[in-house]
Amino acid sequence: MADTSKTTTGVGVHPAAPAAGAPRGSGFWVVGAVLVLLMLSSSVPSALYVLYQEKWGLSSGVITVVFALYAVTVLAGLLLFGSLSDTLGRRPVLAAGLVLAIVSMALFAGAQGLGLLLAARAVQGLAVGLATGAMGAALLELSPASRPALGAQVNSAGPTVGIGLGGIGAGLLVQYAPAPTVLSYLLLIGAFAVTLVGVARMRESAPGAGGRFRVVPHRIHVPAGSRGTFAVLILTIVAVWSVGGFYLSLGPHLALSLLESANYLVGGGTVALLAGAATAAQLMLGGAGALRTAVLGLCGLLAGLGLVLLALGVGSAAVFLVATAVLGSGWGAAFLGSFRALSGLADPARRGELTAAVYVFAYLAMSVPAVLAGMLTNVHGLHRTSVGFMAAVAAVCALALVATVRLAARTRTEGSSA
Repeated sequence: MADTSKTTTGVGVHPAAPAAGAPRGSGFWVVGAVLVLLMLSSSVPSALYVLYQEKWGLSSGVITVVFALYAVTVLAGLLLFGSLSDTLGRRPVLAAGLVLAIVSMALFAGAQGLGLLLAARAVQGLAVGLATGAMGAALLELSPASRPALGAQVNSAGPTVGIGLGGIGAGLLVQYAPAPTVLSYLLLIGAFAVTLVGVARMRESAPGAGGRFRVVPHRIHVPAGSRGTFAVLILTIVAVWSVGGFYLSLGPHLALSLLESANYLVGGGTVALLAGAATAAQLMLGGAGALRTAVLGLCGLLAGLGLVLLALGVGSAAVFLVATAVLGSGWGAAFLGSFRALSGLADPARRGELTAAVYVFAYLAMSVPAVLAGMLTNVHGLHRTSVGFMAAVAAVCALALVATVRLAARTRTEGSSA
């Protein structure tokens, strides 16, 4: 998943005096480049799924399984290795993640069928899961002294920027460049190799770096007194990542169908439009209150879903593109607001445990509904399945909106009476 949650990943870090090496500022931008590249590489296959279907005769159900495997392995990497960089250091964990990313790109480039495609997606998910905790912590620790908030901003916007660039870049290469299922991955191997050199030269920022290799799985825990609030906010997480999973797996195919186009750039551009609108919303609402941002995002999601249903009903490509932009802005705002509110439910020392619980719901929402939609597409077709999917997510959004508005009102009342 490409997610914006790294803003407050709960890794429990505090800015530390960097060790010897490259200047602090250069290390910050190296880590930012790693974040964008990993998220970019995660969205490249989305632009290629339609081509894989055509070349290898894969069903929509199989394509969503390939996509879901990535989400599951990211979650596994996060839960198993999310704290590893606290003991080993940011640099070795980032380097290991980049090596795995290079291996996954080589597997993608050499894939001639479903087997290697699944293997590539699984290794890619592990790479992202392994590197996520280290990236989030390093960006906070290496933020320029003159701009201390920059780390949180890059953490928030980097994933959606990467997803958008990956969608549009892969679409361009697939449509206009030779060897469409190979070239994107070869270019990424080169880019990852360059950033690997940068990581090797950057300063170490982890206070406890140099310890022994020790896997300490993230505990999953929600404070007893916050479980009602958690249940309300997690509805938004489920709605947001259900939409994200659908668009990243079946969205390009739906766009090509509605626009009646054979241009693969259309599929990648749809992913880029969704992610770009999400990034813009996050940057615009970065200073707003968490619950207010979540409510605004849910309103955007509902409006976007309604427009998608209208586009499907009238078969309008123009309405679909507008709907995707509106949906993306709601997606970005809703996730930013709900995650910020969720991150405040636990004490800082136990925030990682709460974050792990959020990740579980986010990645399950990203993968399971997408797989179900893919399987239903084989039976009912893409159009009817999309209508049912969007209607179901809209119902979840409406429930989440009502519950979040009530939570915000209760919070204001409690705050005024304190």
